[in-house]
Amino acid sequence: MSAPSQQTRLGLEVLTVSAALGIGADALLRATPWGLNALLCTVGVVAAAGWIVRRRQIAVSGDAPWLALTALLLGSNFVARDSNWLRACDALGIAIVGALAWSSLRGTSLRGRHPWDYVQGGVATAVSTCVGIWPLAVRDVRWSELSSGGAWRRARGAVVGVALALPLIFVFGGLFASADPVFHNVVGSIADVDFGVIASHVVLIGLGATLAAGYFWGAVIRRGPLPVLPGGQDLSLGIVPTGTALGLLDLLFLVFVVIQLRYFFGGAELIERTIGLTYAEYARRGFFELVTASALVLPILVGGDWALRHEPREHQRTFRFLAGLLLVLLAVVMVSALRRVWLYVAEFGLSEIRLYATAFMVYLAGVFAWFGWTVLRERRHRFAFGALVQGFAVLAGLHLLNPDALIVRTNLARTAANRPFDAAYAASLGADAVPDLLAGFAGLGDQEKCRAAAALLTRWTPEGSGGKRPVGDGWRNWNLARARARRAVQEHAAVLKATPCPKAGP
Repeated sequence: MSAPSQQTRLGLEVLTVSAALGIGADALLRATPWGLNALLCTVGVVAAAGWIVRRRQIAVSGDAPWLALTALLLGSNFVARDSNWLRACDALGIAIVGALAWSSLRGTSLRGRHPWDYVQGGVATAVSTCVGIWPLAVRDVRWSELSSGGAWRRARGAVVGVALALPLIFVFGGLFASADPVFHNVVGSIADVDFGVIASHVVLIGLGATLAAGYFWGAVIRRGPLPVLPGGQDLSLGIVPTGTALGLLDLLFLVFVVIQLRYFFGGAELIERTIGLTYAEYARRGFFELVTASALVLPILVGGDWALRHEPREHQRTFRFLAGLLLVLLAVVMVSALRRVWLYVAEFGLSEIRLYATAFMVYLAGVFAWFGWTVLRERRHRFAFGALVQGFAVLAGLHLLNPDALIVRTNLARTAANRPFDAAYAASLGADAVPDLLAGFAGLGDQEKCRAAAALLTRWTPEGSGGKRPVGDGWRNWNLARARARRAVQEHAAVLKATPCPKAGP
């Protein structure tokens, strides 16, 4: 019998690698919060992709090496920092890099692509990852090409026999154990089986293997061009509906900006006299609404540019004028939003949501500037890739800032005239906040010292957690920040335990 075809061998290798990744994900990712295990899983996926590409001499784009490096850097962040928000951002970043790598493994360059191409590639990646295992196992691997004799035949027979026997053994074993207490005790002494745990392992392994196989199927096996939506290349709106909508939006922004100039530069007295709010309440009330409004402008401008891509040049110039005016007005709105949040921080202190919303606004400011520099200068093919790079640059900047530590330092530096330092909130942050909280512990009030000491001892020491292992104590989810926090709390344990707690008033 002839040897299996190259496609069948590649499909079998993908299935084998995917099964190994599923087993690794089950063994590693059960320990939470994630730390070293997330990095190891990322390394495993990158190594698997590199092994398949190198073994089968698959042509990939030149972006593949730096995408692999980016994925590893994002995975390493799970070891370096301990922040729920950063973990969520890093997980999202890894998902985005995975979608970009999927296209890169298909030989598609990332530079010079339009935003719609990125969206289409992301959707195709998600669909392939979820359902790709079925065409891989049923169609692309031709099982009839495999040898029907020798070692393969015996191995295949053994696997089929085990698959047939396991459900029968469970059924009859359960019946016999229920019928005879002696048999039940004997079986229990031989194998103490928790079928719920077994089922959870089977499900997680199967899920991980399925997703990995589907991802690699679309990336290295089914390498045809991405499907294009019917009529998508011909659909185009005229300048009248697009320009009218954009002009009305400009008018709305202009009215808002005029009002902002009056109230925001008129001072606190004008605000309190006119609308009955304090300056801090005024700042708090509008910040997140302005963040949302700013974020919604980007898809509107990108969609408007796409809708007029086939229109005459004079129509496109009209759009660029209206879009440029909107960007100028939006700049004032964004400055107003940033000023609001820092007024609110001065009054109530810094928090995660305020810090990350500010970082998002900084990212939007860069993206809008890049939009004006590229799209409005007829260089739209450069926009999407530059916006993507800016997103990863902002994420890298957040890691360098160390958000949880920055929050604690900022709040400790504030005067307590308006609101005292919130020790309970500071202690609830990630491990990165612990060293700075301990450094400023001596300057806290008695009540805040009591709250901080109780929270730190409870969270980071075995004694405070009732003899249980402290958070993050395990090799799979080991994290540098959590290790430092546990060590720092242990070093200050005597001082924390001796902290008196003032009695509540009558």
